[in-house]
Amino acid sequence: MARCKYLSRILDEPLAGICDVFCYAKASVTGSFCFNSFIHDAGAGGWSPLISDKYQWLEVDLGERTKITAVATQGRYGSSDWLTSYLLMFSDTGHNWKQYRQEDSIGSFPGNSNADNVVQYKLQQPAIARFLRLIPLDWNPSGRIGLRLETYGCPYTSDVVSLNGGSSSLVYRLSPGPWQTSKEVVSLKFKTLRNSGILLHAEGQQGVSLSLELERGKLQLLLRQGKTSPEPLHLTSLGSLLDDQHWHHVVLEQKSAHLNLTVDKNTERVQLPKIYNIFFIKPDASSKDLHGCIENLLYNGFNLIELAKNSDHQVTGNVTFSCAEPVSVALTFPGPQSFLQLPGTTASSPGGVSVGFQFRTWNKGGLLFTFSLPQQEGLSPAVFSGAALNDGQWHAVDFTARRGRLTISIYTHLQGWMLILNMAQFQMLRSAHVQTFQGCMRLLTVENQRVDLIKVQQRLLGNYSQLQIDMCGIIDRCSPSRCEHGGRCSQSWTVFHCNCSDTGYSGATCHSSVYEQSCEAYKHNGNTSGHFYIDVDGSGPIKPQLVYCNMTGDTHRLTHAFTPLRPSPAVSQHSVHFDYSSQEEQLLAAISQSEHCEQELSYHCRKSRLLNTLEGSPFSWWLGGPGQGRVQTYWGGAHPGSQQCACGLQGDCVDLQHYCNCDADRLEWTEDSGLLTHKDTLPVRSLVLGDIQRPGSEAAYRVGPLRCHGDKNFWNAAFFDKETSYLHFPTFHGELSADISFLFKTTGSSGVFLENLGIKDFIRIELSSSTQVVFSFDVGNGPLEVRVESSVPLNDNRWHRVRAERNVKEASLRLDELAVATQEAPTDGHFHLQLNSQLFIGTASRQKGFRGCIRSLQLNGVTLDLEERAKITPGVQPGCPGHCSSYGSLCQNHGRCVERASGFQCDCSLSAYAGVFCQTEVSASFKPGTSVSYTFKEPYELSRNSSALPSSIYSEMTLRAENISLSFRTNQSPALLLYVSSYYREYLAVLINKHDKLEVRYKLDSSRDAEVLRSSVRNVANGQLHTVTIKRLTDSVSTFWYFLFQESDIFLFPESDDLDPDLAKLASLGFTGCLSVVHFNTMSPLKAALLHSDTSPVIITGPLVQSNCGSAASTNPYAAENTHHLSGKKGGASFALSVKKLFCGVIAVVIFVVVTGLAITGRLLYQRKETYRNQQVKDRQENSQDFAFSNQADSQSVPCENPKEYII
Repeated sequence: MARCKYLSRILDEPLAGICDVFCYAKASVTGSFCFNSFIHDAGAGGWSPLISDKYQWLEVDLGERTKITAVATQGRYGSSDWLTSYLLMFSDTGHNWKQYRQEDSIGSFPGNSNADNVVQYKLQQPAIARFLRLIPLDWNPSGRIGLRLETYGCPYTSDVVSLNGGSSSLVYRLSPGPWQTSKEVVSLKFKTLRNSGILLHAEGQQGVSLSLELERGKLQLLLRQGKTSPEPLHLTSLGSLLDDQHWHHVVLEQKSAHLNLTVDKNTERVQLPKIYNIFFIKPDASSKDLHGCIENLLYNGFNLIELAKNSDHQVTGNVTFSCAEPVSVALTFPGPQSFLQLPGTTASSPGGVSVGFQFRTWNKGGLLFTFSLPQQEGLSPAVFSGAALNDGQWHAVDFTARRGRLTISIYTHLQGWMLILNMAQFQMLRSAHVQTFQGCMRLLTVENQRVDLIKVQQRLLGNYSQLQIDMCGIIDRCSPSRCEHGGRCSQSWTVFHCNCSDTGYSGATCHSSVYEQSCEAYKHNGNTSGHFYIDVDGSGPIKPQLVYCNMTGDTHRLTHAFTPLRPSPAVSQHSVHFDYSSQEEQLLAAISQSEHCEQELSYHCRKSRLLNTLEGSPFSWWLGGPGQGRVQTYWGGAHPGSQQCACGLQGDCVDLQHYCNCDADRLEWTEDSGLLTHKDTLPVRSLVLGDIQRPGSEAAYRVGPLRCHGDKNFWNAAFFDKETSYLHFPTFHGELSADISFLFKTTGSSGVFLENLGIKDFIRIELSSSTQVVFSFDVGNGPLEVRVESSVPLNDNRWHRVRAERNVKEASLRLDELAVATQEAPTDGHFHLQLNSQLFIGTASRQKGFRGCIRSLQLNGVTLDLEERAKITPGVQPGCPGHCSSYGSLCQNHGRCVERASGFQCDCSLSAYAGVFCQTEVSASFKPGTSVSYTFKEPYELSRNSSALPSSIYSEMTLRAENISLSFRTNQSPALLLYVSSYYREYLAVLINKHDKLEVRYKLDSSRDAEVLRSSVRNVANGQLHTVTIKRLTDSVSTFWYFLFQESDIFLFPESDDLDPDLAKLASLGFTGCLSVVHFNTMSPLKAALLHSDTSPVIITGPLVQSNCGSAASTNPYAAENTHHLSGKKGGASFALSVKKLFCGVIAVVIFVVVTGLAITGRLLYQRKETYRNQQVKDRQENSQDFAFSNQADSQSVPCENPKEYII
């Protein structure tokens, strides 16, 4: 083997001193030549193997364990030979190499681009080792492998002991006496080849003990509550694959009842009992003692190994002050092309075949070994043995095929399996049907002889391809788990997978919440009131919580506790604590995010004082706010710190000398109540009531639910009026996991939404064209882009939602509700995203900026306050109007979208429906004798002498169209459903005839007989819900039938005095049933009667009960239409009638409407009426607030002798 001596510089970085030491280098067996000059500006030198392939390596022996902080490479002098990438391995013994990984995932290092420049790489975590091995991966394709190498670091000293189970121990006892420090710290390093053993044991008072135990390669922290405790309490576990014979760093830091456990770079925090007075590395059960080495064992800064060397009386034990390391050469099969071929006998030879080895893997399947068997007749089944062998643990396999008998033995740390069968029963699985093995092997024997794997590496024994020899390269990708929010991690040799079921989160790492962040967001998805999960911080650590969203008030209500007052004679004060179903962080986040919160606080009293005078101490108080709350001495409806109630603030207390009604101390019952609205003092945590023990004192209290309104983050927006406008925020930190979400609207075709730059890294989201959004970033291994293409233009001045995420597995981008676009992470791992500039919303670089609105911008669940920053930034305006263009379609059933400063609302004043989106049916149940009369007057004087008007004017005055709709349900026939009449005895009537069919009778000319239209749909008086739509056109009548089934009875009848005799007879029968969503042009008489009877021109006779009998909203695809053309002169009218049967299962409604006084006097007067109606609609729109039904009573003040009337 080629060997050369060279000079390697050891640099003590903190002191900047340079000292020269001699070390040795050896290279792969294929041959090499080397020189004494490394990393010099001039002179010949370098290492170059005779064969340039990926099986070459250069090994450096530093003579002793050294802290290596950096390496530098340079090409071979005066040549075209240099490396472009390489791997670094480290070892203490020259065996059992460990690959150095950047950021726990990236294995390769960047090399050189020519033979002269020096490329230095500072190790993120210094490596402590004696041996360094460099393995070339790629090199200049026009040359060969060539290298000059230099290492940097400083000397490393340590104290080491060996433990070999029950015969060795190290015990440290504290000095007697009440000695205790505020913080106790134990730190050490250990290495072992065994996957179980007790590493550290601490005993405290009253038999309580704490153990740090290695189990299945993981460290577990166990607490025992005394020696009689049957099972220890598992506090936490940390680390994985710790039985790899490499050093692992452990720190236990206890402060009060908290203890931090750190293994290598990962930390967990747990709760502990307070006092321990003994630490030692020796458990009572010798079978679980650690076999391995411990280095630099420190307790509160005391070096216990050094004290043991000096025979200190506090440290006792039987240990060896060195580390005896067994040599175990392992193999790694990293990929599908990896194999090892060894010479050996066959099963047909006299001695048969005997193979043994240990393996570990994460894969569920893989071909471990294969050999030839003698020919056997017949087909035999495959043989299976063992279970759950892909757990990453070492498993031993012994295989023997001899004298016609096959034996397979498998041993794990828990149990073993043995399978023996005759050769005729066995058939070997063919390798073509089994995936290749990926994992590690060691202790390989053939014919009971250990295979010398170093000879294999030197090509002196067998043959191999794409193997890593003298190392086990297994990685636990689930420790620590990259699955967030409780996602369950599973893995194979190359990848890990997160199961996000039942977590409330989604994505490759369970990062993104599947729930909205507020009721406001659910509302603008079109949801109505109900229970919803909200996740107030999105991808943040706070868990989702179940709340009730009252969409009509934009409220999310958190469950509260109510406890009645039960005073006890033996107690001078009564106190009660209130618990909330939400967790503390959920509660506080919901309050902080809401625009307004309130909670009712009421006190009913009789001779029980509440707050006393301003000068005196309060009898009662409450605690509110974060944590346990702060003492509050004001009551509902007053201000914090005022020591008043609402009546004191308003000046209307029953006794003006006091500031609360109850403080008047009267014998009559009175109360002090109001809403607490200051978010800093919410929620109410506790209540203390003091004046309840005097004779005659009585009191009761009520603490209402916590109600929070709005979402100040959802509408937080900024308008960028120029492409050069931008906002800036602190640097975005999303090193390994980042999510960005926002809404935008624009009329521009392109522009950068946001970007954050680093020296080389960057992250950017932009509108690249009118139909495409691009998410791009660079984490040091080249730019990566994720694109989403829309089929419709995005510059339509409507809101569009963008959600981008980057994690260790993939990058993803979602636009609106389109499919998610993803890009997998690089195969060699994911670099940290390193940014150093400010985060710009818009762009400050040479990229084209964004012109438009950005709203609800969140980074990793944290909302950026765009509005506050926009207030102080030129070219950017806070807020962004124009929401109806995006959300107006949510307003249903003729509801009108009205813009608000933050959002929108649906004005339902012109709709027969109610609710936040005008989607709730307004229904009522009728009984015989029930009627509703709705009266409105025309905005003009009506001449009673119609003969004075020319007939030509009369014909032009006729209304061109009427729209009537209603839903009904009845079992009665015949029955009159609707009647509309004018001053001139023109009328329209809708009825159910004696054949259970719907019938329309209309008379639009007093000189002609009534005409009749009968529907083809049968049996409408069947107790099912029907929806009727009547449209009067100019020359035809149509009927439409839609069927949905529902139960209900209904009856509605008009006054019969002025009716046609046949209709009057029908109306006299009466009607019982249900009526819903009655609408005549812009009028909704039933809605006015039920919801606004005090302010609407309605008269209600008899019992009118609001019901949900017409709540069905969907229709059946089946429909029937009847069209009828009127006979007579030009200018006649037509009607279109549609009837829907509703399948829903609630009580339905039927209504009769009679409209009287429909008189028309002339073209000029008709124009005046239309002008008035337009103005009336405008007034309704301006006066409509909070979805209130607009009041039309003002129209009664207009002089009129021609009223129209709806009778229900």
